[in-house]
Amino acid sequence: MKKTLLLAAAAALALSASGITSAAGPAPSASSLGHASKAKPFSLNNGQAVLHDQNNNDSGIGIVSQNFEASFDAYDAQGADDFAVPTGQCWKIKEVDVTGVYFNGPGPAASVHVTFYKQKAGAPNEAAIIADFPAIVPTDVGGSFAILLPTGVKAKSGKKYWVSVQANMDFAVGGEWGWETTTSLSGTGAMWKNPGGGFGTGCSAYGDMVTCIGALGQGPDYMFALKGKSTSC
Repeated sequence: MKKTLLLAAAAALALSASGITSAAGPAPSASSLGHASKAKPFSLNNGQAVLHDQNNNDSGIGIVSQNFEASFDAYDAQGADDFAVPTGQCWKIKEVDVTGVYFNGPGPAASVHVTFYKQKAGAPNEAAIIADFPAIVPTDVGGSFAILLPTGVKAKSGKKYWVSVQANMDFAVGGEWGWETTTSLSGTGAMWKNPGGGFGTGCSAYGDMVTCIGALGQGPDYMFALKGKSTSC
């Protein structure tokens, strides 16, 4: 009996992660794995200095980071990745560029939600958000976003922070947006969460992305770059 229950749970997880459902119709997928969609990095040529760049070594797989419509709230998911400010520098971040991909639909996202966190115990400190922009309309080139922040985000010398980018898009209209992953590690591995548990991963709070997604994910980091101004301090 116990073995039967375990097999049933494993099957349910596989169906949820792949986006296949039995009676309710299609549902969101945790990963773009198996889709033909391709991602390409994009950035605005606006004279901003590059502060941090890990928009390279594309794994070819995007991990969903999306705020869905109410009927799919259980699938709302959010990715985050870390960056460090070198000692002696103070940053004012004005732009976030992320490489991403649309799958299970053509997009586009209505807007994006960008959040900056302080770090605690090697993870995003959700009790210490330093900036939160719930609905920015980015420059969107096939799912890769150049996101101009409404106000500059200050990051202090020698400190580590986390940034999250989440697409605001209805599954029934645009499908899904995946944050493309890189095979290179920069700092701590990327993190991911699915508070409503729709994907059945157990990661209701931020956890290691590769561990949360398992065989459907690559990594260990997401593709993104930060631009703005750096001064000595």
